[in-house]
Amino acid sequence: MPKPFSLQTVLELMQNRSDEATQRLARLIATERDAQSKLGMLEDYRDDYTERFRKAIQGGLCQPEWRNYQEFLNRLDEAISQQLQAVRQQQAHTAAGQAEWQQQRTKLQALDALYERHRASEAKLEERQEQKAQDEFAARRRHDKQDEA
Repeated sequence: MPKPFSLQTVLELMQNRSDEATQRLARLIATERDAQSKLGMLEDYRDDYTERFRKAIQGGLCQPEWRNYQEFLNRLDEAISQQLQAVRQQQAHTAAGQAEWQQQRTKLQALDALYERHRASEAKLEERQEQKAQDEFAARRRHDKQDEA
């Protein structure tokens, strides 16, 4: 009977931590994509609004309309700036999550390597014991046959 892996509890803990780090990283990546998507939408909206502003200028604008367009474009620029800051912050969080995931993965791989060595060692030991038992059985049969003759 093979000996149990003495670090089995630690291996399971590291597997759980690695799984959790993977899930956290997936959530961080999704959040970063959402933030980038919002930024893209704001930039597209600003481009569209800028084009409308240009067309309105060509059609002739009075001073209050001009000011309204300018104020709205300024608010859009501010929103884009804030969203860009949010994207950068989320990218930093994602990078930290990737580092944590990599660290957990490295630890798990080290423990997996120990487990595989343990398993291979136990398999060799079991194989030797089985071979020894077969050799003893064969020796007894030869001895029994010699006694019969």
